[in-house]
Amino acid sequence: MTDSIEGKALPKLSLQATSVGKVELPTDIAGSWTLLYFYPKDDTPGCTKQACAYRDDSKKFKELGVKLFGVSLDDLASHDAFTSKYELNFPLLSDPDHQLADFFGVYGEREWQGKKFNGLSRDTFLIDPQGKVARAFRGVNPTTTTQETYEAVAALVKG
Repeated sequence: MTDSIEGKALPKLSLQATSVGKVELPTDIAGSWTLLYFYPKDDTPGCTKQACAYRDDSKKFKELGVKLFGVSLDDLASHDAFTSKYELNFPLLSDPDHQLADFFGVYGEREWQGKKFNGLSRDTFLIDPQGKVARAFRGVNPTTTTQETYEAVAALVKG
């Protein structure tokens, strides 16, 4: 089933990022396949599993020529601490005003342990070299998503 976001061009946004200072979308990723994964919060159990899985598999994505970015609402200080604590080897983008999250439809009311709040869903998106959304992975599992996205990305990138 095709997701309604597929085929849409990324908006022009400037986001602070670990290790690279800031990322200008779509300019800084033009000409490359890019995987953007959205996660709820730095240094929480599921988000840590997901980040560490991408860290451990980042070489496979890099070999395909795919740029990898994690995205959450957390500020840069939180991202820097998370990156340092788990030795993450890819940038984390800070989207505190949820501009990018709103574009992808991943920001909204969530519920956790009986409490309702506004936050991010756990979704991943593959962006093509022209800056358009090639594939959406909604409601991913933090433990298995790296393998699932890698297989799908490899099939698309290798054609």
